[in-house]
Amino acid sequence: MSAALWAAMACAGAAAWLTAGHERGLRRARRLFAGSGAAPGAPPWELWLPRARAWAGGLRGEWLCLPVAVTLAVAGESVLPLIGGALAVPVVGRRLRARERRTARERRADGVVALCGSAAAELRAGLQPVQALLAAAGSTGGLGAGEAAVLAAARFGGDVPGALRQAAREPGADGLVGLAACWRVAVDGGAGLATGLDRLEAALRAERDQRQGLRAQLAGAWSTVVVLALLPVLGLAMGWAMGAAPLRVLLHTPAGLGCLLAGGLLEGAGLWWAARIVRTGEAP
Repeated sequence: MSAALWAAMACAGAAAWLTAGHERGLRRARRLFAGSGAAPGAPPWELWLPRARAWAGGLRGEWLCLPVAVTLAVAGESVLPLIGGALAVPVVGRRLRARERRTARERRADGVVALCGSAAAELRAGLQPVQALLAAAGSTGGLGAGEAAVLAAARFGGDVPGALRQAAREPGADGLVGLAACWRVAVDGGAGLATGLDRLEAALRAERDQRQGLRAQLAGAWSTVVVLALLPVLGLAMGWAMGAAPLRVLLHTPAGLGCLLAGGLLEGAGLWWAARIVRTGEAP
């Protein structure tokens, strides 16, 4: 049993290493594929090794649940950890995707702030509004996926405010609605576009700073949620260190299975409630 446990732990470590090297594996695979195959007379493994590395580099973080589940299954001599690990993969994947979307949304919001500041600076340097928008978009990338439509409208006399409002539908690009309003007022009423962009940049920057400050204040609450989530794991580790074989009790006795089910439900409910409280505090 000890040999099987060590083998499972080695597999888990290898899977974690491969998953952590996601981007590195992809870049290495691209370089290997760029040569259009192995050299004549090369060993067979040089033909499939790039494909294996590309596949390993494509693993996402949620698949780390499976090596952990395999380790627990071997240690506890039960299939229940494998079932739990398989069920945890889509849940963890959904959480990771949500975090990636939030990061992309914040990156786009920062790009809009940079776009407004850069465009205002270009206008004060003497460029026309269209030229300033083109220069600012090229240096900051603040228009996101709608950059092509906005720049085409600016170059060929199209509806720039309409294109900006269309680009503002992308998550995190709400500030482009303000840029569209400033552009409309400057074109129709002759108002100073640079002044409007300065005010818009200040408002967007203040909103971002407020959001970051609130997140810093809630960091302690999130730490509490993480500690609560890890307490059962710590208890199992302490029981294992004392020689109580907690996994055998939990996975092979009726009382242990009942405690495992009740504890899992209570743990999930507690984490959901704590996370809900923190998210309510994060909401604007």
